[in-house]
Amino acid sequence: MKSTQSGKKLAKKMIIALICGLVAGLGCILLRENLLASGQESLWNTINNVLFQDITAEGANNAIGIFYIVGQLFVNALQLIIIPMVFVSIILAICVITDTKKLGRISSKTIGTFLITTVCALIWAGIIGSIVYKLGAFNAVHADNLVIQEGTVGSNPLNIIVSVIPNNLINAFTNNGNVLAVVFLAVAIGLAMNQLKDKTKTLKKLLIECSDIISVCLSFVITKCAPYAIFCLLTRTFAIYGIDYLLPALAYVLTVIFALIVYLFIAYPIYLMVMGKMNPKPFMRKIPKVALFGFSTSSSAATLPINKETTVNELGVSEEIASFVLPLGMTVNMDGTAIMQVIAAIFIAASSGYDVTITSMAVIAFLALIASVGTPAAPGAGAVILFTILTGMGYTNDGALLAYSLILAINRPIEMLVTSLNVVGDSATSVIVGKKENMLDEDIYHS
Repeated sequence: MKSTQSGKKLAKKMIIALICGLVAGLGCILLRENLLASGQESLWNTINNVLFQDITAEGANNAIGIFYIVGQLFVNALQLIIIPMVFVSIILAICVITDTKKLGRISSKTIGTFLITTVCALIWAGIIGSIVYKLGAFNAVHADNLVIQEGTVGSNPLNIIVSVIPNNLINAFTNNGNVLAVVFLAVAIGLAMNQLKDKTKTLKKLLIECSDIISVCLSFVITKCAPYAIFCLLTRTFAIYGIDYLLPALAYVLTVIFALIVYLFIAYPIYLMVMGKMNPKPFMRKIPKVALFGFSTSSSAATLPINKETTVNELGVSEEIASFVLPLGMTVNMDGTAIMQVIAAIFIAASSGYDVTITSMAVIAFLALIASVGTPAAPGAGAVILFTILTGMGYTNDGALLAYSLILAINRPIEMLVTSLNVVGDSATSVIVGKKENMLDEDIYHS
């Protein structure tokens, strides 16, 4: 109940910040146009230097840039959490997998199902995102004064494979663009901890405590700081570049919502029929309360108790299966997150001046696959991990940052729907694995 109320409270704050930011931004647009039209350009330049100017830009030595500083501090705080969040989450997820025959078999089927559903989600998101991109809905921003930086999409995509194994342990943790190397190290350490078993009890306890600390920090940044930072970022966005960002943002929201809803109501019933040989109707009838709880809390972790209760008591899955699949799915199974990240990355690339090609979309999908695996079950984590994809693709100009600020502001309802998709996917995978292992009570399932 407390998580639900907290989630609703944060959603209200984000909506208020969004509305206030839009109103203040539009007011700044009108003020700028009136001042420029009346020949008071120097007055507007003074206002811009005090409130909105990028203080790192050339010639901005005397600028104050209050809104820029507040927004940048928030962005830096999010970036600071990325590497430890991915590293700790993946190690703990791998630690769940044991090397006994039975659980080894269950784990392979579980991870295999997660992989299939996530790849299908990425393909679906790529198709929808490319269609909307080709229609030009993401290309409404015209910011000729932006300096487009070269990304990694022009190089051989196979370079990503080379970067998976780092040649320097310290460097792997000092650059947010090295997320693949961090993932490799996390998997390797997780597997080694499984091999050593009880000898790593202390380390595992330490990692759990680190995960708790990261969750608290992330919760503080998102809950306490996000509304104010979003207001500053949005106001600055519209004050500098105008209303042109609103149209592609609206297209982004509608595109993601459509992709998520279609996947939720069509893909999972198909998975149950094809992979589980089960009638999906009982599942779709019993799972809505889990989806609604996930929607209201925007946290897979907060939804775990009710998801486990529903999966075991109402869907007939063995508690042994559910106790393994559902906690692992909180980190590994992120279908909704993957869909959101792919479409968001395409939107940011298109709206900030980068070309989106088949190659770049393939690389985005690959990075989204890896990044979604390392997304913790905490509110706002999906949007934070999106930074990893943007950095890996080289989408780092000012336009990309501003587009990302819009996504942060309007993404709360989307992430609520993303969480619903993720928790439903965890339960569906439990049913599929339970059926394959003959650990599903079909009488309870069909009741």
